[in-house]
Amino acid sequence: MIAIRPATHADLGGLIAMLGSAGSGLTSLPAHEETIAARIERSFQTWRGELPRGEQGYVFILEELESGKPVGICGIEVAVGLTEPWYNYRVGTLVHASKELNVYKALPTLFLSNDHTGSSELCSLFLDPKWRHAGNGYLLSKCRFLFMAAFPEHFSSKLVAEMRGVSSEQGQSPFWDSLGSRFFAMDFVKADYLCGTGQKAFIAELMPKHPIYTDFLSPEARAVIGEVHPQTAPARSVLEAEGFRYRHYIDIFDGGPTLECDLDQVRAIRDSRMVEVAVGQPARDSQPLCLVANENYHHFRALLVAANPRASRIVLDGATADALKCSSGDRVRLVRLVPQEKRG
Repeated sequence: MIAIRPATHADLGGLIAMLGSAGSGLTSLPAHEETIAARIERSFQTWRGELPRGEQGYVFILEELESGKPVGICGIEVAVGLTEPWYNYRVGTLVHASKELNVYKALPTLFLSNDHTGSSELCSLFLDPKWRHAGNGYLLSKCRFLFMAAFPEHFSSKLVAEMRGVSSEQGQSPFWDSLGSRFFAMDFVKADYLCGTGQKAFIAELMPKHPIYTDFLSPEARAVIGEVHPQTAPARSVLEAEGFRYRHYIDIFDGGPTLECDLDQVRAIRDSRMVEVAVGQPARDSQPLCLVANENYHHFRALLVAANPRASRIVLDGATADALKCSSGDRVRLVRLVPQEKRG
């Protein structure tokens, strides 16, 4: 059995080993021991209420319960851009026109932006390849929605998620090679690493502040604006099914899209509801997979259970109830794992 829980310092070794296989792209949690240890400590301080809002961030672990081994990780930044600028590019248009010369030209342009300042960010999602089955990726991604549904006062009304942009197996990014590398004497892998170790704002401050005409970029760079890395395509689809949309904001380093959604419009948050727990023997009839989570802020747990998403009570066996840290009579939050397909 696997379940979601808050990260602890005891997870450090397992996380370093797991993240070492992620390669470039997981900028918010690179396989760097000092960075991961600091991130876990910041998560602890967030749960204890010891940090100002702009420094708060949560880290969750997907744990294989039998061994205690972390097999996945995800995070939430509470409010980006409040302690240092949070940059992206807004993809827009500038029009050059002259009536006298009969000239009208609309040019696609990148504008350096801080428009998402104060938003909560979904980040740091990585699942061990050996566990990418049986709905585990959905659990890892969507558990954060049940946490936010239970404790909305800790988050902003707007959620964003930066998607990994296109890069090669060798770590080359067409967008970086055509734009960022012209202002920094480093390759994309190095820039990616610096971002993950807390130097993203420093790099961003050295980027040009004036609008950039995309016609000046290489054809390869223009082609990947707003596109995701092939390995990130499933994660994008999961978020889009929950209501997230690309609103023409991209990452300043690799050109990957930023998705956004209002907190109360996320499907798993909007449709989740409280049900009563009964510990016993669940029925053997076929039921859809549901996300189930307790409402314990400091000891949050979430896992997958086959259940009736419309029932007012959920029957859990003893092992599942123990994993959720709940007992008969307690109330848990439940929502169908994937949206039900609409029939025409």
